Amino acid sequence: MKLLVTGGAGFIGSAVVRLAVERGHQVVNLDALTYAANLANVAPVADSPFYAFVQADIRDRAALDAAFATHRPDIVLHLAAESHVDRSIDGPADFIDTNITGTFNMLEAARRYWQAAGRPDGFRFHHVSTDEVFGSLPADPAVKFSETTAYDPRSPYSASKAASDHLVRAWLETYGLPVVRSNCSNNYGPYHFPEKLIPVVILNALAGRPLPIYGDGSNIRDWLYVEDHADALLLVATKGALGRSYNIGGENERTNLQLVRTICAILDEERPRSSGAYADLITFVSDRPGHDARYAIDPTRIRTELGWHPSVTVEEGLKRTVRWYLGNEAWWRPLLARHGVSQRLGTGAP
Repeated sequence: MKLLVTGGAGFIGSAVVRLAVERGHQVVNLDALTYAANLANVAPVADSPFYAFVQADIRDRAALDAAFATHRPDIVLHLAAESHVDRSIDGPADFIDTNITGTFNMLEAARRYWQAAGRPDGFRFHHVSTDEVFGSLPADPAVKFSETTAYDPRSPYSASKAASDHLVRAWLETYGLPVVRSNCSNNYGPYHFPEKLIPVVILNALAGRPLPIYGDGSNIRDWLYVEDHADALLLVATKGALGRSYNIGGENERTNLQLVRTICAILDEERPRSSGAYADLITFVSDRPGHDARYAIDPTRIRTELGWHPSVTVEEGLKRTVRWYLGNEAWWRPLLARHGVSQRLGTGAP
């Protein structure tokens, strides 16, 4: 089976690429190599005869048509997206162009290819999205996002992803394009670009810098280990019911402050400071505009229909993640010089 993975040099996309190649799938990685992409993420499989790379932007329709014509995929896993909420607050235009217009281009390129090929039964377009499209939840642990939760995006990022989700649904209903969709909770793990919370905390701690926590740290997220997510995505892409959406969660809710304290405790064991504890570096900063209070996913559908459940607890996943960053400085060190990394973004200031 041949898979076309967009955004395959990014964090989640590269996890999908690595796992798919390891499982014997032919994989075409299509990526524009923008600031958060890194071909080192797929280095473990780059020499495999099952792997091919195409540098192309999903905003470039001609390049997409050429990629489909050349590689003739059986399944598309569409992960390419601008994904950092803080950057979306400062510069929403890139999120509109990539996440909405880019997804439109992908849908049209896929539809043209699928129709020209005689509408093969096995073809699928899997659109990968986020739980942030559903908005914010109350603190009640019994209330979680399901596949029928109404959309209520609060940031330019989540609004752009919500729009792309609606486009995918429309291409199913209007044109019959065989699609499946998924919405995931917060991912973490190896190869996470160092502008997101967990790598920021790890790398700031190692450098002895403040560990910034927005507001009072009470915002709650459901944390999903990226390799668990990659496993779920391949399952949805190959076994999910056409037209269905699947929520993929880690079933690991933590406040941001709890999460950071856990990372600090792991670092205290793995690489103790010369004096004091890493938690001494925790610093509360002004909150992000429109910061959603809580995300949590009800994964009943993917569990009951496809038999999937997360295999890694947040404590075990954080240990693996911390150890990976400790052992891979050659990967993360050059990324710190990229635009916007190590800077406070998304304050809403003019």
